[in-house]
Parts: sequence; structure tokens; C-alpha cells
Amino acid sequence: MTAPRTPSPGPRKAFGRLSLPERSYIGDALRTETVGGVLLLLAAVAALIWANVPGLHGSYESVSHFHFGPEALGLNLSVAHWAADGLLAVFFFVAGIELKRELVAGDLRDPKAAALPVVAALCGMAVPALVYTLTSGAGGGSLAGWAVPTATDIAFALAVLAVIGTSLPSALRAFLLTLAVVDDLFAILIIAVFFTDGLDFAALGGAVAGLAVFWLLLRKGVRGWYVYVPLALVVWALMYNSGIHATIAGVAMGLMLRCHRHEDEEHSPGEHIEHLVRPLSAGLAVPLFALFSAGVAISGGALADVFTQPETLGVVLGLVVGKTLGIFGGTWLTARFTRASLSDDLAWADVFAVATLAGIGFTVSLLIGELAFEDDAAMTDSVKAAVLTGSLIAIAVATVLLKIRNAKYRRLTEEEERDEDLSGVPDIYEQDDPAYHLRMAEIHERKAAEHRRLAREKAAERDALAEVKGGAGEEHNGPA
Repeated sequence: MTAPRTPSPGPRKAFGRLSLPERSYIGDALRTETVGGVLLLLAAVAALIWANVPGLHGSYESVSHFHFGPEALGLNLSVAHWAADGLLAVFFFVAGIELKRELVAGDLRDPKAAALPVVAALCGMAVPALVYTLTSGAGGGSLAGWAVPTATDIAFALAVLAVIGTSLPSALRAFLLTLAVVDDLFAILIIAVFFTDGLDFAALGGAVAGLAVFWLLLRKGVRGWYVYVPLALVVWALMYNSGIHATIAGVAMGLMLRCHRHEDEEHSPGEHIEHLVRPLSAGLAVPLFALFSAGVAISGGALADVFTQPETLGVVLGLVVGKTLGIFGGTWLTARFTRASLSDDLAWADVFAVATLAGIGFTVSLLIGELAFEDDAAMTDSVKAAVLTGSLIAIAVATVLLKIRNAKYRRLTEEEERDEDLSGVPDIYEQDDPAYHLRMAEIHERKAAEHRRLAREKAAERDALAEVKGGAGEEHNGPA
């Protein structure tokens, strides 16, 4: 017998096995995001059909530009505007909760573990912005869209994973999710800093006061959706009228929720609310935004223009080349300088494939495209077409790269899911639990007893058959 393996104090593993609670949380979040991503795909396809079928194009424009809402409150907005400023606030509210949870209870609470996705996300935003700036600047185009290719659409990316059937290991999926959460935070900062033209300080002061009341009620333990939902709507309306993009209100309220558990709690308030709101975000808010944002006219000439206009070419190259090189390069450099070695089950080709997958920019990229070129409707549509084109190219490349390693991923996933002792906890997480080994000993003893019984039966059958054959032979060879 060999001595039991004990963890060695060697170098930290990048993309190592997640803790069981983190794995469970990531699994639940990814399932919801994957379903939402499929709905997002369907909404995007529906928008393209609705906007490009000659008999339907007019109705798409009419519905998108139909205005409703209280004029006196400055909220008489178009349907497309409500989707971008209103529904996406729900999406960013969930993103705020995710970020808060990662900071206090997830991987980001450990600076060493947080360094990898944070640096990867920053590089994955800086390099696409640089690629866009160089490409558009060299072609004499506008630099206003530098932020368009900086965002990763996690729901879209996970939907692609679901469609192509890749059993990506949980550590890589968690990396992709954490990367997108950090990505969303910096996208919000970009929107707040670079796409705020003028400020209404009275409205902004009211929004800040509303957020303070929101935080105070949370601190006092006040409960009831009938308190928080009206307050959230007031904060959102004031934030919108202040000149700052209204989605900032969503992420701010999400960051205020408590995401660490007390001893008597199964789930923290943040986790509970996220569980309730995430399906609304992934299943309704984001698909509706896609429905009224992705409807751009697509033709052979329009697609050709994507590769000839410097702004749109910059968006495509930023998503496909910039995202991949930025995330992969940031990850490699972080592992190199923190002396973190790659998990034994993975190769750098896997990290490169995930980096390629992160080039799928949709929801936030479309939003930033609208903000960057809001005074140029033609360029807005061209940039949207570029976002769709770049995302499709990233999907194609990622599909090829992930399919090459799909058999390896399937084996890793099966190992992660194996539960031979039927305890409800994967065996890989119970290796240090004596009770697990006792349960497995009982299972193997029962199997051994069964095999011994079968061995006795087969031996008895063989002996009986030999006696029959022997008796027949003596009878045959005897005297006539």
C-alpha cells in the first residue's frame, strides 16, 4: 500500500478546483445565465429578422421609437430607451450583487486569487481599446467608439457553451463568470466617467440621498419589497435625470446589499435577492434589450462596410484579437509573476480558448455603441453590425478551439461530478473525510462479498459440469 497523498506546499495552482460552496453557487448562477443566454440569442435573431424583412421593418421602427412615460418627470422615453436605461438597470443590479459577493465571500476576497481574473479583465479591456484606437486612428476614423469592444457578454458566451455542448470544467467557467463580473464593473465606470455630458446636481443630490436611505434601511434590517421597489424606482428616475446613466443606480444598490452570512442564515440577503432577481434579469431584461437594440439592417454591402470603415473594423478586431490577446496575456503574465502554475488537468490552450470566447461582446457593447455615437444614427447601426460580426467570429473560433479539447473536458467534468458513495457531495471533495472512506469501504466490501458469492456459484457450476462430462465418458468407454 502507498502512503496517502497530502497536499504539498508547492506553487499555487491557477484554475485549480473550486471549493464546494463556490462550486455550488457558480453552478446555480451559470445555469440561470445559460438559459438567459439562449433567450438572448433568440431575441437577437428575432430582432434581425424583424428589422430586415421588408414587410416588418416599418413596424420594428414604430415599436422601437414609440414613446411613453410621464413627461413631467422627464421620463417620456422610447421603448428602446426604456430597454437600455430601465431594463438594463436590473441587469447591472444583479452585476453589483455578484461583485459584492465575490469581494466578501467569493474568490475576490483573497487578493492572490483575485489577481488573476482582475488583471485578466483589465488587460481584456485595455488591449481591445488600444486595438480600436490604433485601427480607427490609422484609417482616419472617429476615436469615440474606443470603449465598444471592451465588454464581455457572459450570458451570450455561456449560451454558446450550451449550444456547442462543451463540458467546460467548473474552474474555467468560474474564471469566465468572475472575469465578466469585473468587466461589468469597469464598463459601468467607463459609462459613468466618459459618457456623462452634463450634470443636474439637484437630481444627482436626490439620487444620492435616496441611495443613503436605501443603505440605512438595509442596515436597520427593514424588510419588504413594497419598501425597496418604490425607493429603487425613485433613485433610478433621479439618477436618469441627473445626466449620469441610469444603470449606475442599479449597480450602486446591488453593491449595498449584505452578501456575507450570519450564523443563523442559510443565505445572505444579497444571495437571496440575487436568486429572485437573476431570472428576471437573464430571462426578461437582457433579452428585451437585445430585441430593441440588435435590430440593424443587414445586407451584403453593410457587412462589407464593416471591414472597410475604420470604426467598425476597429470594433471587430478589438473583440476578436484584442480580447483574446488581452485576457490570455494578462492571465499568463499574472501566473508568471505570482509563480502560480497551471492546474495539472489543463493546458494554456484551454485558457486561450476561453479568452477567445470572451470576445463575444453584445449587451454592454451595444449599449456603449449607442452612447458613443448617439448623434450619428448611421454610425450607431454600423457599430452594432460590427459588434454582431465580431461576436460571430469569436463564436466560430472559440467553437473550433473548444471542440478540439471537448473529450478532455468531458472526462474532467465526469470526475468532478462522480458520487460513488451517493452522499450528495462529489467524491473529489471528500478525500480528506474519514467517513467517506468508511462508506467506500462498505461499498467495496459488499461488492467483494457479491463477487465471492458469484465465484462460488460459478465454481460449483463448473464442477457439476465436469462431473457430468466425466460420467458420460466412463459410460462410453466401458464394456459393451
